[in-house]
Amino acid sequence: MNILILGSGGREHAFAWKLTQSPLCDTLFVAPGNAGTAKVATNLPFGYSDFTAIAEAIRTHQIDLLLVGPEEPLVKGVVDYLRKQPDIASLRIVGPDAQGAQLEGSKDFSKRFMAQYNVPTASSQTFTDETIEEGLAYLESHSLPIVLKADGLAAGKGVIIAETVQEAKDTLREMLGGRFGEAGHRVVIEQFLRGIELSVFVLTDGVNYKILPEAKDYKRIGEGDTGPNTGGMGAVSPVVFATKTFLQKVEERVVKPTLAGLQEEGIVYKGFIFIGLMNVKGEPVVIEYNARMGDPETEVVLPRIQTDLVDLLVATADGELDKITMQVSPQTAVTTVLVAGGYPDVYEKGKPITDLDQLDDVTAFHAGTTSQNGSVVTNGGRVLAITALANSLENAVRKSQEAARTVSYDGKYFRKDIGLDLLRYQD
Repeated sequence: MNILILGSGGREHAFAWKLTQSPLCDTLFVAPGNAGTAKVATNLPFGYSDFTAIAEAIRTHQIDLLLVGPEEPLVKGVVDYLRKQPDIASLRIVGPDAQGAQLEGSKDFSKRFMAQYNVPTASSQTFTDETIEEGLAYLESHSLPIVLKADGLAAGKGVIIAETVQEAKDTLREMLGGRFGEAGHRVVIEQFLRGIELSVFVLTDGVNYKILPEAKDYKRIGEGDTGPNTGGMGAVSPVVFATKTFLQKVEERVVKPTLAGLQEEGIVYKGFIFIGLMNVKGEPVVIEYNARMGDPETEVVLPRIQTDLVDLLVATADGELDKITMQVSPQTAVTTVLVAGGYPDVYEKGKPITDLDQLDDVTAFHAGTTSQNGSVVTNGGRVLAITALANSLENAVRKSQEAARTVSYDGKYFRKDIGLDLLRYQD
């Protein structure tokens, strides 16, 4: 089977790493990929939102299965585009169409969807430039802190937590004034939830589903969860405070109503649903949906899945996920993300990376890397995601951190407290 992955980050390298372990995977392509995917697949020289080039590659390389990694092509309608091409319309695709991708592509859509289908979430209201005065008045009576979210995709930067009413008002004016471009033409003002975050991942063929291993990621740049938000500085799976009882609540109150709602809306959703949750005194409350797997969560989830990933993806595309039994390792996975100096603000690229060959008993997933004159160099803010598997959280943390210290490049930074907060939940 010939498989094409769209994307260029750590998530896509993790998918490529897992797919090539399957005897069903004959040839694997990644567009555009990175230095890590180049070692296990063939990188193709076009972007993941170049729909014409994607369709041509599917024809040229006789692709049997397409896996869409990032949210942007999904929201822009890559699945819809390919379904309109008569000669490749029957291609197996894992990823929702544009309507399904609105779960992530529009915060307003997802909040209305959750309200309609009784999925627990924070109370909210949506405002536009035309209703800004109503929005400012709404903020006057809102409890603090206040969460403001740009409606559309804003590269992970469209969420602001305001500590004062004045800050909230200024933020609303800035957002509706163009701070996030098209993504901020509508702003969702939302209740702030107090609890501890985690993510649950669902793979669905539109009717049947598998709940994948849960994960907790670390968004802020600084240790102790301080400083600005990033794309993710690390992740852990399983999540020790996500008890069997809690996860059963997630399935009954969130997963099942979500899938039932999609069917009610006439959305045939074949792909991943990332459910960002808050554990509020033992009760699950949804913060957001994503229409794809997370990054770096993919790098801790996939190593724990023991079932053939090609089998899972083909069954998803064919509507036969109920025929697959998924096996999950009881081991703990910990990922430490290495970033460029200055990230998430201004950072330099092109720094040579050394000592990758010194790593042992861990997997280094490439995120922002490329090959240059035979060497691997930095090519993004998040550079590497180093995942360790072990029989205990402590050992997985130790192995991942030791590997993070081993790799070298100019300006390297990583958090040294990934997973340490979860130790207190253990017996």
